[in-house]
Amino acid sequence: MSVTTKLTLTDNLPLTCSRSGTCCHGKTVRLNPWELACLAEAKGMAPRMFRDRYCDFGGINLRFDGAPDWRQQPACSQYVPGYGCSVHLGRPLVCRLYPLGRQRQGEELHYMYQGSDLPCLEGCPEVLDLPQLSVAAYIEGQATKHFEVAQDEYLELMQNLADIAFAFLLESGLAESGDRQTLRLWREMGREEPEQLKDRIGLEWIDLLMLPELTVDLNDPIAFSRQHHDLLLLKAQESFGTLDNLTDFCKASELLLGLALHLGRGLGANPAELADHWIKTAKEHGALD
Repeated sequence: MSVTTKLTLTDNLPLTCSRSGTCCHGKTVRLNPWELACLAEAKGMAPRMFRDRYCDFGGINLRFDGAPDWRQQPACSQYVPGYGCSVHLGRPLVCRLYPLGRQRQGEELHYMYQGSDLPCLEGCPEVLDLPQLSVAAYIEGQATKHFEVAQDEYLELMQNLADIAFAFLLESGLAESGDRQTLRLWREMGREEPEQLKDRIGLEWIDLLMLPELTVDLNDPIAFSRQHHDLLLLKAQESFGTLDNLTDFCKASELLLGLALHLGRGLGANPAELADHWIKTAKEHGALD
């Protein structure tokens, strides 16, 4: 049984980074839009080109299609044998924190790992001979600050997209009409495979979600995410500001909730759990399932 251990910042663990590349094989690396832009910049490519060449599901997943390691697990598309990560300066938060996980609940922030031993030790035993680091020192050395800020900003953007979906359902008369289709669609989307949800959302909105055309400096993740937020709101207003029938309100709610779920998956959340939570909240406010 896997056990999740919560860590304090003062815990000392064998957290020195290794060059063996074990962490670059056989993993799932999710991306938020700012991280995708950072990876593209580190690669010297336009975000769209990087997304289309190295990512799956519209950009929320970094592709692992490189040569397999000794365990026959494929390498990250950015891993170069004998060298390491080719985009090290732009690597996303999940890579910077590995093997730790991060969980924010309200104002509480926790770092953790699963299992009785740190999962990287099997493939990188040499770290046991190196000085141990505290969790705080490891995080500081991995330069996670901007990436954690971006993660939290996009979690808020995800909830804002869901709030718009709630508004289309609860404030348009749709819920009061006895509609049951909308929440069924929410649940269905929460359980779809990422490629299915991407196709349901459509290329125009996927591109707006993952490839925003912004003028802000990438060194400012707050400005980036908030300008992105405004761009999405403007598009939603242009697309749905003049709706006048319940069928269209249902479609609009479906799309915005789908965007929230797809972004949530890129942030490491479980879409089915998110959908169930939002459905429960909607039902508490009068929607029917």
